Amino acid sequence: MNDVTILSETPCRLGEGPAYDPSRETLFWFDITECRRYALHLPSQEQSVLDLPEMASAMAVIDAGRDLILTETGLHVLDNATGALTPHVAVEADNPVTRSNDARLHRSGAFWFGTMGKKAEDGAGAIYRYFRGTVEKLYDRVTIPNAICFSPDGATAFFTDTQINRLMRVAVDPATGALAGEPEIIHDHSAGKGGLDGAATDADGRIWNTRYGAGALDCYDPDGSRLLTIDMLAVQVTCPAFVGDGLIAVTSAWQTLDAAARAADPHAGKTFLVRTDVRPKFEPAVAFAEL
Repeated sequence: MNDVTILSETPCRLGEGPAYDPSRETLFWFDITECRRYALHLPSQEQSVLDLPEMASAMAVIDAGRDLILTETGLHVLDNATGALTPHVAVEADNPVTRSNDARLHRSGAFWFGTMGKKAEDGAGAIYRYFRGTVEKLYDRVTIPNAICFSPDGATAFFTDTQINRLMRVAVDPATGALAGEPEIIHDHSAGKGGLDGAATDADGRIWNTRYGAGALDCYDPDGSRLLTIDMLAVQVTCPAFVGDGLIAVTSAWQTLDAAARAADPHAGKTFLVRTDVRPKFEPAVAFAEL
């Protein structure tokens, strides 16, 4: 049985980048355009918000007191006790056209992340890999990088460009998350409803992908065959993250919706909880290096 409920009533203009830290029992997510990071402590249901100085879209845990925050100018270290944000590695900081978007951690701690145009300009973005203090560009001329996730054994990465709407698979080094092959298409959704958006893999290697504009959370097996579709409570769902056994948090957005559309989609921008029977795969800490 797949049950969908509201986890957070806070409506985000562009909710994205959900990340769960089991040690803190806390789900984090971002409202990109509003420059905010939300935190929800699941046992107590206490929610807080951190205002950020620029747009941010994703994060990785460094240690008990620090997170690595992906922003429109690069990677920054957040001191969770003080809220201080310190630049770590600049990424497209001199390019006012772009901002950060989707990201996910490989089992090695490698952090794959994407950039895109603030107005989704054609080919303005790229996909990068951060590993122990170094950032390398993996793919350029990307319009809307999404669906970054990895197989449990670390040998395969998945990603998409939502503008093209084809789910890709590529071999990577299980020890470092570095590219080890050429990408191939495993699911072509170019003629389908909605856009392939954020994704996460479960402990059995299945891919859980939100379909933006279609109000759906889809499950694929590793060869790209769609196994299941779960109807969500908002049309513009953006990204999933596992938060417990059989539990998936899903962010959403109300951007682009006018007053009439928002009235017809009253839960747009809220964060949801999907109950399933799948085994979760949680994110590791990032492979961080002081510079």
